[in-house]
Amino acid sequence: MRQNKRELIQAVFHNEKADRIPVGFWHHFLQDEVGADAFSHPQLTEKALEGQADFYQAFEPDMIKIMTDGFFGYPHPLLQKAVDSPKELMAITPLGRESEWFAAQIRYARKLVSIYGKETPLFYNLFAVPRTIEFMQTGIGHPVNLSDWLKQEPNKLAHVLDVISDDYAELSKALVEEAKVDGIYLSVNNISCNEVTEEAYRKIIAPYEQKILEAANILHICGYHGFHNHLSWYREYPFLAVNWAAKVEGVSLSEGKKLFQGKAVIGGFGQTEKDLIYSGTEEAIKAETRRLLDEAGRIGVVLGADCTIPRDTPVSHLKWVREAANE
Repeated sequence: MRQNKRELIQAVFHNEKADRIPVGFWHHFLQDEVGADAFSHPQLTEKALEGQADFYQAFEPDMIKIMTDGFFGYPHPLLQKAVDSPKELMAITPLGRESEWFAAQIRYARKLVSIYGKETPLFYNLFAVPRTIEFMQTGIGHPVNLSDWLKQEPNKLAHVLDVISDDYAELSKALVEEAKVDGIYLSVNNISCNEVTEEAYRKIIAPYEQKILEAANILHICGYHGFHNHLSWYREYPFLAVNWAAKVEGVSLSEGKKLFQGKAVIGGFGQTEKDLIYSGTEEAIKAETRRLLDEAGRIGVVLGADCTIPRDTPVSHLKWVREAANE
């Protein structure tokens, strides 16, 4: 009997033989996914749900990344105003299990699981705490340089990350146990590729990302807008599958498989308007699909993109990837 989508992803994530190559692409559904506040404006959640439904019906992906547009923030009063150093956040306390921050996201995930979860695995998108802080401060017109925070006040920054990561770790567990998602898709990056040392990252940042990953199974090393990362810093992180910006980093799927010690890999295609998945012809996209699989093999591979693809990417382009992979 042919594997269903759940069995397919399970096999791929454990590097077992699969009936076919799964395909997973995703994009945002709200126009301002970072600044939108679904906690204060629940109607935004309904819009995101509609977007998820439209995309699923059009493409029927083999796995669903639950896009958390409107839920990028951590609505603590201390983070909702301009912050110039971590010492201004030393009094921060967890929002806690009874907060609307927990409840709204569990409701949202549970709704999607109730619709699609019987046939398709769903993975809830969360951001590591440094990225959340950057999103929130940039959203109020006050960009922060976390590499400076890390160099100037590392212990204070570690305390802030510890407190907030407790909430993220608990949310991850609640999403799996209560909302019944299949896992967490955790987005991380180096903060600054050139200004932060590996030693400092491993000591101050990594422990709090790994705390969240205890309930997660997909690590996303974000290279959005051309951001570069030291991929090797994440080799020892606990995850089943990893997605990075192959085009940005210049690290192919097969190279990534070696780097990450044989773990399952997701991606292969670029994700911008300049990349093939957006602007390519059927012939070119199918040829690239075959090239990726010839190069990466057919075990432990999910075809997708470096990151979220443009909202107006023709669904036909994604279907061409599936058709070529199935051939």
